[in-house]
Amino acid sequence: MSDAVDRGITVTEMTAMDQSIDVSPETTAAFVGRALRGPLNVPLLIHSFGDFRRRFGDVWTRSSLAPAVKQFFEHGGKNLYVVRVANNARGAMICLPASGSALVVRALEPGSTERIRAAVDYDGIDPDNAELFNLTLQRIDPDTGLVTDQEMFRRANYREDAENFVADLLLTSTLARVEHPYPTHRPELTFGADVPFNVAYAEHSQQGSDGQELSDYDLVGSRMRGTGIFSLGQVDRFDLLYLPPPGKGRDPGPASLLAAELYCRQRGAMLVVDPPTDWVTPAKAVAGIRRMGLASPSMVGYFPRMYRRRDEDSVPRVVGGALAGLLCKLDRTYGPWHDLDQRGMGFNRELVPAFDVSEADGQVFAREGLNVLAKGPAGRARLCGSVTMGRGRESHRSYASLAVRRLCLRIINSIEQATRWAVFERDDCELAERIRSQVVAFLSGLANMGAFENDRFFVDCDTGLSHRTDSLGRGVTVLVVFHPVGCREAVSFTLHQAVSGCRVVTTAFAPVMEHCA
Repeated sequence: MSDAVDRGITVTEMTAMDQSIDVSPETTAAFVGRALRGPLNVPLLIHSFGDFRRRFGDVWTRSSLAPAVKQFFEHGGKNLYVVRVANNARGAMICLPASGSALVVRALEPGSTERIRAAVDYDGIDPDNAELFNLTLQRIDPDTGLVTDQEMFRRANYREDAENFVADLLLTSTLARVEHPYPTHRPELTFGADVPFNVAYAEHSQQGSDGQELSDYDLVGSRMRGTGIFSLGQVDRFDLLYLPPPGKGRDPGPASLLAAELYCRQRGAMLVVDPPTDWVTPAKAVAGIRRMGLASPSMVGYFPRMYRRRDEDSVPRVVGGALAGLLCKLDRTYGPWHDLDQRGMGFNRELVPAFDVSEADGQVFAREGLNVLAKGPAGRARLCGSVTMGRGRESHRSYASLAVRRLCLRIINSIEQATRWAVFERDDCELAERIRSQVVAFLSGLANMGAFENDRFFVDCDTGLSHRTDSLGRGVTVLVVFHPVGCREAVSFTLHQAVSGCRVVTTAFAPVMEHCA
C-alpha cells in the first residue's frame, strides 16, 4: 500500500487480496537533514551514495547528512529515503524583461548550488498576438554544466485573467514558480537577433541561499503541511528513522527526539539515536541518559562515538548512519530476530570506538537501554547488547530486547499492509478464514526461518465488526500469538483493521502456547 498526495487528494494503493505476505522484505531507512540542493520536504528513494550526490549534492561541511548517507551504504544499506529540510533557504531568481516590467521566476528548490535558466520565444504564435509566448526552463548541473532537467510551457499568457496564465501553468513545474509582481506586458525574446536558432538563455539575477542552521522545528516540521519528519507520510513504509546532527557540534534537541519517537511509534518504525556530544566518558553517558528520562522501545541508542583510524586526535563522530545500514544488512542476511553481534556485521575497519567500555559498564548500559560499540575480531567494532531504550519499562518487558521488538514490528507491519484489503470486502463466512490462512502462511514461513522458539503459534480472526452498517465501523480483528526466539515468554497482540486505519494493542489474555497449533 502506498499513499500519493496531490492537491488535497490522497490516492491509496493496496496489496491485492489474498496475496502472500513477504517474509523477508528489504528494510528501508529514512534520513532527515540539510543538503546543498534537492526538493524540500519530499522523500526521495535512493539506492547509492551516487544517487544522493546527483540529487542532493556532495559532502558539505555545514551538514552531517551526506556523511550519514555514505556510512549507510558503506555498511550494507540498500533502500534509503532522504528528506531535505532547510531554515529560511531561498531559491535563485530570474528576471525576464517585459517592456518596463518583468516576469520574475523563482527556483522551486532553494540553495546556492541550484542553477536554473530560462528562455522566451514566440515560435508558432501569430505575429499579431501580443499576449502569448513560449517559456523554457532548464536545470543545470553546477559541476558539469550539463542540462539535467527541462520543461517547456507553450502558448503561455502574461495576463492574470487568462486561462493559460503563466503563473498557473508553472504550478505543475518541478523547477520554478512565478512571483509577484506579475508582468504588465509579454516577456521579451531571449533569442539572439542575428542567429534566430541560437537560444540565449537568461541566467539567474539573484543567487539562491542555503539558509541558516537547522532548528528542532525544521526537523520536526508540521503534520498539517506535511513537512519535516511528517513528509514521510507520503511514503508507504519505512523501518528506521535517523536524524543526523543538525549542525557542527550540535545535537538534535529534546523536542525533535520526542516528536520523532512518537512518529516512529505511530508508523511502526525504530528511531536511531546518537550519543550527545557531552557524553565523553561512560560515567557521563550513564548520568546523561538518566537525566534525559527517555524510555521507549521504539528507540535504539549506542555508546561511544567513534574515531577514524589513525585520526584519534580528531573529534569523535556519530555513526548512526552506519548503524542503520548494519541493521538493514542484518535483516537481509540473518533476519531482524538476530542480534547485530554476528559474523560479518561489524563496522568498517577505519572506524574505532572512542572509548573502551568495561564489562561492568556494559552491563550498566544494557540496563539503561544503551548498546556498546566494542572492538571485535579482525579489527571491526561491533554493537553489543542488542537492547532498545525501553529500559524494561514497557508494559511488555520483552520489548527491551532489540531483536524481539524489531521482529514484532516486522510482523505487525507486514500483516497490517497485507490485510488492508479486507476492510473493503463484504462480510461473509469465508472472509475470516481467508485472512487467517494468509497470516498463518506468513508465520509458518517465519517459523521455518528460525524466528520463533518453536513452531507453535496462534492466529484467530474475527470479522464481527463488519456487521455494522456504517462504513467507518467496518473492519476485522486479527489476534496473533507467537514465541520469539531468545525471548523468555510468548508475545501476543491484536490488530484492529478498519477503514479509518489500523490499531494495534497488546493482548493481556492470550491463549496458552501449549494449546496453539
